[in-house]
Amino acid sequence: MSHGQHVKPNGSGIGRIIKATKCSFDGLVSAWRDEAAFRQEMLMAVIGTALACWLAQSINQWLLLVIPLMALLVVEIFNSAIEAAIDRIGAEIHPLSKKAKDLGSSAVFITLLIIALCWGSVLYQNYLVG
Repeated sequence: MSHGQHVKPNGSGIGRIIKATKCSFDGLVSAWRDEAAFRQEMLMAVIGTALACWLAQSINQWLLLVIPLMALLVVEIFNSAIEAAIDRIGAEIHPLSKKAKDLGSSAVFITLLIIALCWGSVLYQNYLVG
């Protein structure tokens, strides 16, 4: 191995893909088990996806309804990761710890606003100006 190259902990090739998939699954299990907000948002995503099948009048509308729900799950996982990292650093109250957690929470809030805008626009288009 030449200078500057590092061995990746999960290897390379198909073995890396398998290990990365396992890590991803472990993260989803952890989010489901340990994060009430993730469970609530997953329920919202499942119900929302089913409703989108009924409400959407085109594939574009369906995507406009479903993609933000999936994005919410992604943002919630990032928020939980930030919280876990901050909690690992220490339990003491610190302004930067609060800032990091508040920023993560803000990202979730903005994603919820995006969902409201997308759903509101589809409902408006289909049922108010139809």
